[in-house]
Amino acid sequence: MFNKMQNNLVGTWKLLSCETRTANGQVFYPLGDNPSGYIIYTENGYVSVAMMRANRPQFQAGDIAAGTVEEKVAAADSYISYCGTYEIQDNQVIHHVEVSFFPNWVGVNQVRFVKLNGDILNLSTPPMLVNGIEIVGSLIWQRVGNIKPEKELLTSHATVH
Repeated sequence: MFNKMQNNLVGTWKLLSCETRTANGQVFYPLGDNPSGYIIYTENGYVSVAMMRANRPQFQAGDIAAGTVEEKVAAADSYISYCGTYEIQDNQVIHHVEVSFFPNWVGVNQVRFVKLNGDILNLSTPPMLVNGIEIVGSLIWQRVGNIKPEKELLTSHATVH
């Protein structure tokens, strides 16, 4: 059974901002000042996240497996993704990571503190170490509507007899 927060989280959210802040107030934008990404919460308890820096350089060869080491490092440094299941506990959403671009997150819970204001979602992290510096991450998301009108969505899923 859904609680109110879970019901309000279900849907697709577009990334507006991704920042980290140190204890002394320094702010960093790990995906740049114009990141791109989505987080999707499903009714049946799944979450999927993909985020990247805008305008990432393409691989010269145009082949996913033929990038240079430098191209692969640049691609990895500018992209984050994971998916799995989620649960709500008080003002937190806990992502139970099953698949992740960063292998160390597989099997690990990612806790996010939730602030929801209409169609704006703020997910923040507990303090964590990144490059030896303790930071708190803050991601701002905006709910997106259906691409197709609801009637068209229903029609496109109708079974043909």
